[in-house]
Amino acid sequence: MQNQAPKSVDPSRVLPFLHLATNLKKTPRTGWVKRDVKNPESIADHMYRMSLMALLMEGNPEGYDFNHCVKLAIVHDLAECIAGDITPVCGVSNAEKHEMESRAMDEIAEMLGDCAASRSIRALWEEYEAGQTREAKLVKDFDKIEMIVQAGEYERDQADRGVALQEFFDSTAGKWRTETGKAWARQVTEERDAWRRDVGKDKE
Repeated sequence: MQNQAPKSVDPSRVLPFLHLATNLKKTPRTGWVKRDVKNPESIADHMYRMSLMALLMEGNPEGYDFNHCVKLAIVHDLAECIAGDITPVCGVSNAEKHEMESRAMDEIAEMLGDCAASRSIRALWEEYEAGQTREAKLVKDFDKIEMIVQAGEYERDQADRGVALQEFFDSTAGKWRTETGKAWARQVTEERDAWRRDVGKDKE
């Protein structure tokens, strides 16, 4: 008996899924909202730049599967189109957050139906959440790096509003899982330190 070809998504299920994913474009990232950042990025903005970071891993000497990293980056916050952007300051435990997002992924899987894409999306999300594969560890580093890149940009762009986001940098200290993550993060902090010296903020 021959193996059946992977089932493609039913066209009637595509638009409902895409309309749901629009929430990622409409929802600003909670951390920036709580720090009164003007015009904060959306969840989708964050996911897109993470995907670009993963794309830059093509040809990397460490042997990371950059295509897989791109997929992980695209999917990693997909549950937030239903669950919202839950951060450590929201008063929700990690276990509760995982459960809420897992239920959201169940809804997405039901929406897409039994197809190859639905199964892949769920598997990618679970791989990222577990954080055990080499690629998942790297993309988790990218998640933090993208956040501090954005924090540095907000500090520079909104300096006239007194925007200071040191806690976002503090929250990543010592938490890098990969040598690539450490190296890229070092570039971010060096850029920020140079800017702070130029404007005299290193003396504050």
